[in-house]
Amino acid sequence: MKPPMLAPSKPKRLAVARFWYEGNAFTPLSCTLGDFERKEWSMGAPALAAAKGVATELGAVVDFAARHPDWDVVALRCASAWPGGPIEDHVYDMIERDLLDGLLNGARQAPWDAVYLSLHGASITHARQTPDLDLIRAVRGVAPHVPLGVSFDLHANLSPGLAGLVDVVSGYKTYPHVDQYRTAERVLDQLVLMVEQGARRRVCVGKPGLVLPSFNMRTDSGPMRDLQDLAAAQTHAPVIEVSVFGGFPYADTPDTGASVVVTTDAARDPAGAGARVVVDRLEAAMREKAHEFMISLPSASVGLERALAIIGEREGMVVVTDPGDNPGSGGIADTPGLLQAVLGVDFDATCVFASFADAKAVQSIYAAGVGNELDLMLGGQASKRFGAALPVRARVETLTDGEFRNVGPKENGALMRCGRTAMIALAGRPNIHIIVTEVVVPANDPAFFTMHGIDFSEVRLLCVKAKNHFRAAFLPLSSAIIDIDAPGPAALNLSSLPFRHAPGVAPD
Repeated sequence: MKPPMLAPSKPKRLAVARFWYEGNAFTPLSCTLGDFERKEWSMGAPALAAAKGVATELGAVVDFAARHPDWDVVALRCASAWPGGPIEDHVYDMIERDLLDGLLNGARQAPWDAVYLSLHGASITHARQTPDLDLIRAVRGVAPHVPLGVSFDLHANLSPGLAGLVDVVSGYKTYPHVDQYRTAERVLDQLVLMVEQGARRRVCVGKPGLVLPSFNMRTDSGPMRDLQDLAAAQTHAPVIEVSVFGGFPYADTPDTGASVVVTTDAARDPAGAGARVVVDRLEAAMREKAHEFMISLPSASVGLERALAIIGEREGMVVVTDPGDNPGSGGIADTPGLLQAVLGVDFDATCVFASFADAKAVQSIYAAGVGNELDLMLGGQASKRFGAALPVRARVETLTDGEFRNVGPKENGALMRCGRTAMIALAGRPNIHIIVTEVVVPANDPAFFTMHGIDFSEVRLLCVKAKNHFRAAFLPLSSAIIDIDAPGPAALNLSSLPFRHAPGVAPD
């Protein structure tokens, strides 16, 4: 007699969505739908196909699906754009509507077992100061009892109200952020335990009342390394996960600032007392170390002077970074301060400057053609608040379509779109090469430069609008990296910017 046939078990269903954006309230450019479409604007199978083999949160989702064939993984709206100004509100509305429609339509087919949201945590729109939290609330409104896990950037500005809305939280532990993939894995692992083993989780959020600049927030050493080590030491029963967030001051919202989030085993910590102890310990440590985040940087001219002195003493490429106009912090790739310092000094070393974003300039350069000369105004186009435009005469060296894949450790394998780009050399000073792009993009990956035919072994001075993420790929390629302080929408001196909402920050 044949044994009775068992009905095949239904697959578990995981809904995945992504809304990753860091907003700078002092940037004069709005974030548009086109900005999202250039970086990430997809859903369904195409969203997962694009992430295969890429070291990001969605790349981890792709591998999760491969390891868990008994789970049905569905990508809903996945949207990300490079940091910049406030998002146009209709674009946020589209993201929220697409996500909620996906959840509701999917639930009509079969119930969701879990939801994973990949968020940044420091987004802003023109009308909303907490769009990340608003999106979580919207998800909870249509999926009130489904286990919900969320990952955040280390620079998220989190609200205490998050605690009652989500089941699991994990943030990046590294800056430069090279652990996006692993952060998603931590969240997904906890969701599996909740769904398959009935585990229950509790989230507690602490706000130490600190608005910290992120310049000295790298995790290779310094105060953030110490805080990450302390957080890791607290991860023992009933504590499941501890994440320290430095915050992003330039969002300028009431929730702007540092935070700590603890996820515990709710069965072993039913009242949240264990979570509260860890939160209090980390908050105290953050307040104790707050002064270590407050550093000073040399001016553009002093930093350049130091760089040229090092070039005279040793071999290799010396880098001068301008964090105040870093596109990775919402910079506009438009401030002229560092280039003005470069033009004010006579030197023979081969110099590459990256970069200015100016669509009209790129159009003029393309019209002139390779090998020909033209007059340009560089910087001061998007805003004159941070300095006036600089007139130059230049020869066109290279034209590109602006597309490449990252080869460095941050978002390795990700496709980058810069619009059309060009490299020019200054007439009369052919040792100075300047890259101009159609849209604002970070120059954090070596492939950005090799796309323009640059051989780093021939470059002695690299001047770049960048901050800490740049170091992930370029620290091994450089003999020295010097950060400078110049005017820009992400300037070190917070009091130089017109804050309105961030607690405890007032302009001069």
